[in-house]
Amino acid sequence: MYIVGLNGSPNADGNTAFLVKKVLEECETRGAKTILLNVGKIMQEQKCGFCTVCSNPCTGNCYKGTKLEEAFEILRNADGVVVASPVYFGSVSAQLKAMFDKTRKVRSNKGLYNKVGLCVAVGASQYGGEETTIKAMHDMMLVNGMIIVGDGYIDDNCGHHGVCATRPSKDDEQAVKRAVMSAKRLIEVCKATEIIRQS
Repeated sequence: MYIVGLNGSPNADGNTAFLVKKVLEECETRGAKTILLNVGKIMQEQKCGFCTVCSNPCTGNCYKGTKLEEAFEILRNADGVVVASPVYFGSVSAQLKAMFDKTRKVRSNKGLYNKVGLCVAVGASQYGGEETTIKAMHDMMLVNGMIIVGDGYIDDNCGHHGVCATRPSKDDEQAVKRAVMSAKRLIEVCKATEIIRQS
């Protein structure tokens, strides 16, 4: 089992990263191999940081030989993906949106198809746009043919849209608890759907 975490925050060691790491740690205790990718650093290297539809269909030339190409290859080999973002004006960070805008070639090759996706969002205040941010991430996942899970687990409850936290996330006990629960669910669904990723 291979789980990839995408920290969509420009801060590599902030509130969003903290929660993604909590999910990945629990996945590791359940036998998964994990890796955390910092989207801000990956996108910073891009000559053009956003998609301009320079070719149609997409050739991927704009990111050839870059860390973004490496990231897409890592994602192609994943079973599950934890997509996380701070709340920026009720939605995802510009860095995360730009990365997913550049998945046009990945999408045409079905590189994320049937990967299991979980979302994490961190806001500055309670009810500060966490769920709308998660919904935006859900849209990006669905357009890539991914399977979405929430933050529930059979031993606890059915959960909600994903892990929502109020910064500082390390002090949000409910969010930390739900991060652990969601990791269990992620692994459970990854195992149950493994066969459809092999075809």
